[in-house]
Amino acid sequence: MNEGQRGFTLLEMVCAIALIAMIAALLLPYLPRQTSRVRLMAYALEAATLLRDDRNAAIVRRTNVATLVDASLRAIRSGASGKIIRIPADVRFDALLPESCHRRPALSSIDFFADGMSCGGAIALTRLDTTYEIRVNWLTGRADIVAR
Repeated sequence: MNEGQRGFTLLEMVCAIALIAMIAALLLPYLPRQTSRVRLMAYALEAATLLRDDRNAAIVRRTNVATLVDASLRAIRSGASGKIIRIPADVRFDALLPESCHRRPALSSIDFFADGMSCGGAIALTRLDTTYEIRVNWLTGRADIVAR
């Protein structure tokens, strides 16, 4: 190499890139993972699907099915299958549930009946400026997602 030439060799560039890749591989698991808008919508779809499945199970089995909604534990539990959806800590989880359903306390559940009806309720999932609300209609038992 002449004294007048300056720059990096290919070997030096490859070594620098390899070193950066190794550092990134070590630090990547420690970076905080936040819920994206797409993942928030996926949680809303999953919750609505669970509610619809519980309604369908109530109709098919000809019995009442209660979906448990626990905002303090950040979980929604199917009364038909036992499946649990856990909502991450960076998502605000609000539930508006009836105090009673068919003259008995229902504070932490959305109940579905054999005729397809429900006592209704709503679950809101919020992250930053995005909110998805899963609303269960008391008359039809239908679960819909509304973006707010």
